[in-house]
Amino acid sequence: MTQPPQSEQPEPQRAGALPAHLPIFPLTGVLLLPRGLLPLNIFEPRYLAMTRAALAGDKLIGMVQPRENEGGKKPAVYHTGCAGEIVSATDTDDGRILITLRGICRFDIAEELETTTSFRQVRADFAGYKHDLLPAADGQFDRSRMLKALRGFLDTNNLAADWPAIEATPDELLVHSLAMICPFAPAEKQAFLDSRDFKHRAELLSALLEMAQLQRPGSGNSLN
Repeated sequence: MTQPPQSEQPEPQRAGALPAHLPIFPLTGVLLLPRGLLPLNIFEPRYLAMTRAALAGDKLIGMVQPRENEGGKKPAVYHTGCAGEIVSATDTDDGRILITLRGICRFDIAEELETTTSFRQVRADFAGYKHDLLPAADGQFDRSRMLKALRGFLDTNNLAADWPAIEATPDELLVHSLAMICPFAPAEKQAFLDSRDFKHRAELLSALLEMAQLQRPGSGNSLN
């Protein structure tokens, strides 16, 4: 496992500039959390249109997950997502756009809008998540437990890590980065978004890392 991605502080003006409407990008198993950085390869026509519209406007896209076993052009999506700001965008010679989103704030979908665009748009309710705009303070969870669980998870999966970098990473950046990059199931990814605050999200990460070791194939402690 490589060093967790770096993140940036939120722009102060975002606190009063969260939009009423957001385009949404449904992707299974893809998680964005506040101040996390998510690289995306945009190639489908409707999402190229979405990206270009966002770049011409407030640069915000709502990342959401389709509900499990949902398919088709307009699958049902989970109620909660995370708005991300496009902080970099590069056009490729073959017509794709490579972007990086920085997580800003979670939102609930109040309703899906009827639009003429090829991409989906929603009315976003940020009211319950304004605390996402400020970084979480260190020391809110048992970090030693989480690091022990992480070591076991990496050993179980034969993954290496830059431990000096991990140990020097602030709590929120470490937890959010691991939640985003670890291969958890889509429902588990959604549980991070549904966690009411950072403390519970961090405790969930520790529990999932521990559970992943118990459920590994061939383990005498398997829960299956």
